[in-house]
This record gives sequence, structure tokens and C-alpha cells, in this order.
Amino acid sequence: MSNTDYALAVEDLTVSFDGFKAIDNLTLYVDKNELRVIIGPNGAGKTTLLDLICGRTRASAGSIKFRNEEMTKLPEYTRVRRGIGRKFQTPSIYENLSVFQNLEVSFPKGRSVFGALAFRCTDDVVSRVKLVAEDIGLLDKLDTEAGLLSHGQKQWLEIGMLLMQEPELLMLDEPIAGMSARERELTAELLQRICKNRSVIVIEHDMDFVKQIAHKVTVMHQGKILAEGTMDKVQNDPKVIDVYLGH
Repeated sequence: MSNTDYALAVEDLTVSFDGFKAIDNLTLYVDKNELRVIIGPNGAGKTTLLDLICGRTRASAGSIKFRNEEMTKLPEYTRVRRGIGRKFQTPSIYENLSVFQNLEVSFPKGRSVFGALAFRCTDDVVSRVKLVAEDIGLLDKLDTEAGLLSHGQKQWLEIGMLLMQEPELLMLDEPIAGMSARERELTAELLQRICKNRSVIVIEHDMDFVKQIAHKVTVMHQGKILAEGTMDKVQNDPKVIDVYLGH
């Protein structure tokens, strides 16, 4: 199978910090419109892998191809423009702006200073904001100040801010941490909706949630891939059981 068939092709990826291989010769392929969940014990390298894909950390060796274009030398902002979106664990929203304004400022405004200056809230922006707000379940909260939202709603708003940029790969680090049971359910539905036209990579610890959302699960351990497949397959893999019970 040639790389062109994948949204993301990571091959022989390595990153060393002071001689310690945080990611060790790792190869990972993610399909278009796939929802992949990455699990593994603390220190397995999960967040570092996302840092490498989005360009926050530079690889020591190996290749990251996104839509068949080599990314390893490109800076983070260029990767964002190419369609890689990344959400971190703590939401970074504008608390004192409304939900509408948070989404509006996230719209890619022609990629220059002049684009930003000339930018007016046009019909296409408004319709994009409404579409995304509906996707994230906040259509009835457009005028609400973001600081007044619940914890879960803030997380959805941040996902919405990324969706405004129409990424083709969206990466989320523990999106349901601190959410209520109902918010978790709604987040599962949200993720299933948004992977209809993009690839999504989620790092998660909650196995019930992983079962609900994952098309495929990758288990990481000590910077390598230990197992990969359906949730049932990896859950019953002796190597995986050993790693989880051994911790």
C-alpha cells in the first residue's frame, strides 16, 4: 500500500531528549476519516507523539507525511495551515468574549496581516460559525460569554475553534478529563460527527469512552507501539494486559 492512501503516515519516527528515546523508531498509519485512539501507561510517549506531528517538537529521525507531504522540517504554523489541528489538555478560549466571537476570531482570515485588517464578519463567516456551533452543541449559546460555560462546553468550544479552520487532521489530548457523565456522552457523539470528513487522533485513559468512539486503538509503551487493532483485540492481547497490570 503506498503512502498516498493514508491521511497520515509516520515512519521510523524517533526523538531523543538527552539520550533518552521518548519515541523510538515508531511507525503509524492513519486513514482518512478515521477516529484513532492512542492509549498506554503514563510516560509511554503519547503526548510527545502529538507534539511531533503538530511540530511543537522536532523529530531526531524518521518521517511524518500528512496527505503525502513531508512535514518533519516544517514549522508548527505551516502545519496548521496545511490542515493539522491540535487541542491541548487545558482549554485556551477567550473567556471574556462570547461563543460567537470565539468562533469568529478562529476563522482563517486570508493568511496575512492585511487579510486580518480587511476582515469583516461576512455572511460566509456567520454561516460557518453557525454550522460549527451546531456541530459542537452550542448553537443556543452563541451570545453567552465563554467564561460562563460549563467545563465540558468550554472543551467543545475549543474543538469548535479548531473546526473553524477546517482541519483534515484533528488531535485531541484527553478531551473528556473532568467532564460529567452526560458531557462525556455528548463528546462521544461530537467526535463521531466530526470524523465523518476528517481524521481524528485522540489520547484517552477512560476505556469505556475509548470503546464508544475508537475505529482503531493503538497501544503505546516506552515510545514504541505495543499493539494495534480493535478495542477487543488489544484488550485481550497478553502484552497489553501485562503492561497495564504491571503498572
